[in-house]
Amino acid sequence: MEPTDRVYVGIDVSKARLDIARSDDPTPMRVANDPAGIAALVELLRPLPIAIIGLEATGGLERAVRDALLAASLPMAVVNPRHVRDLAKGLGLNAKTDTIDARVIMDFARLATPRVATKPRKHSDELEALVTCRRQLIDVRTEQTNRRHQTTSPAALAAIDAVLDTVNTQIDQLDQQIDAMIESDDDLDQRGKLMRSAPGIGPVFVATSLAELDELGRLNAKQIAALVGVAPFNRDSGTLRGRRVTRGGRTSVRCALYMAALSARRHNPVLRPFADRLAEQGKPKKVVLVAVMRKLLTLLNAMLRDNLTWNQLECVKNA
Repeated sequence: MEPTDRVYVGIDVSKARLDIARSDDPTPMRVANDPAGIAALVELLRPLPIAIIGLEATGGLERAVRDALLAASLPMAVVNPRHVRDLAKGLGLNAKTDTIDARVIMDFARLATPRVATKPRKHSDELEALVTCRRQLIDVRTEQTNRRHQTTSPAALAAIDAVLDTVNTQIDQLDQQIDAMIESDDDLDQRGKLMRSAPGIGPVFVATSLAELDELGRLNAKQIAALVGVAPFNRDSGTLRGRRVTRGGRTSVRCALYMAALSARRHNPVLRPFADRLAEQGKPKKVVLVAVMRKLLTLLNAMLRDNLTWNQLECVKNA
C-alpha cells in the first residue's frame, strides 16, 4: 500500500464524547467518551492502515482513550492544543466546533508528524496525580503566606495559620506517598536514584520528571530540550539576526529544572565552571542559567539512557 493511502485520524476529546475525523472518510463521527464508546472506536480503527492518530491533550480526559489506543498497538500521539489552535488560525479557521477541532487535529498529525507515544510506565498516572496535587498545595501555601503579610487582623491571621497548618500537613503526607510509590516500583526507583546522584538534583525534580517527563532517557539531547522548553530557537529574517529564545515546553518540568539549575550553578563541580565560563564571556545571568538548565537536562538524559550514575559520566570523570 502506498504511503498516501495510509489513514490519519484526529480525535477531539470532551467529557461526554469523542469527535473523530479521518483522512479516508469526510463524514464526521462521534462516540461517547465511556468504555463502550472507546471500545467501539478502537474496533473501528484497528483494521485501518493507520499512519498516526492525533489525540488532543485535555487535562487528563484523554487518558482512557490514550490507554485503549496504545493497548491496541495503534500509533498515536498526544498533541498540544495550543499548537493545534495555531494551525487552525493559520488555515483561517476562526470558527471553533468539536467537528472542526477533530479535523484540525487530524491535519496537525499529518503535517507535523508528532512523535508516536509509548505505553506509560506503571504507576505513571497515579504519580502524576500526586505530584500535581502537591504542586497545587504549594501554590495555596504561597498564596496564604502572602496574604498573611497583608493583614493585621487577629481573626484573619488565625484563619490563615489554620489553613497553613493543614496544607503543610497534606504536603508532608503527599511527599511520603510519592516517595513510597517511587520506592515500590523498581523502574521508578532506579531512575530516581540515577538522577539523585547528580549534585543539585533533589526529590522535587526527581518526582516531577518521573511523573511528567517519561521521555527522559528516550530522546536525543535536542528533542528533550525542545520538549521541556529550554532549546534555543532562531529569530532570523534576511540579514537580521535576532536573539535566540526559548519558549513552549512543559511548564511544570521546566520550573522544577530551574530550581535544580540554581543549586547546580552553585554546587555542581561540572556545571559551576561551565556557568562561570559563560559569565566571563559577558553572557547575561538569565542566558547563563538557561544554558545550565539545558546542559543539566542533557546530562540527566544521557544518564538515564545509558543507566549511568553522575560519577560514571565521561565529562565528570575527566573534570
